[in-house]
Amino acid sequence: MRIISGIYKRRRFTIPKNFSARPTTDFAKENIFNVINNLIDLEDTVCLDLFSGTGGIAFELISRGSKEVVAVEKNANHYAFIKKVAQELKTEALIPIKTDVFGYLESVHLSFDLIFADPPYDLPNLEQIPSIVLSKNMLKEGGIFILEHPEKYDFSDLPLFYQKRTYGSVNFSIFL
Repeated sequence: MRIISGIYKRRRFTIPKNFSARPTTDFAKENIFNVINNLIDLEDTVCLDLFSGTGGIAFELISRGSKEVVAVEKNANHYAFIKKVAQELKTEALIPIKTDVFGYLESVHLSFDLIFADPPYDLPNLEQIPSIVLSKNMLKEGGIFILEHPEKYDFSDLPLFYQKRTYGSVNFSIFL
């Protein structure tokens, strides 16, 4: 895992071989962050990283100036890795939460400048994620929600849908 830009630019972390997480490719991550940077100034933002996996998106957000990133991850090994990387970076901006994303979404009463979700592509309820996030008014005024998903999904009929971006085999639906 590599952090592309910001204060931790070029830092690399070796992901354990037994991980089941599918990290966002550097190519896709670099391109989606170019889009994000044109939509919002990440400086001092409060962000939510759902299905955090390796924490790659959360650490990229922190590196680029987010003041707080909540990283939700259910898998104990992934969660431990995220905490380890946060300790190595000596950052207090990361708030790791070990829980199921759907349970978290049911109980959360916070709002965020940016929400990023990268669920497992075979997740049975994947298509419900945008509706849940958008119905809970979790985005602050001017906030962004980005969902990474397989090509077969089309969320263009949902409220606040802005655009779909594709980078190789990685698809992002963006909601404003």
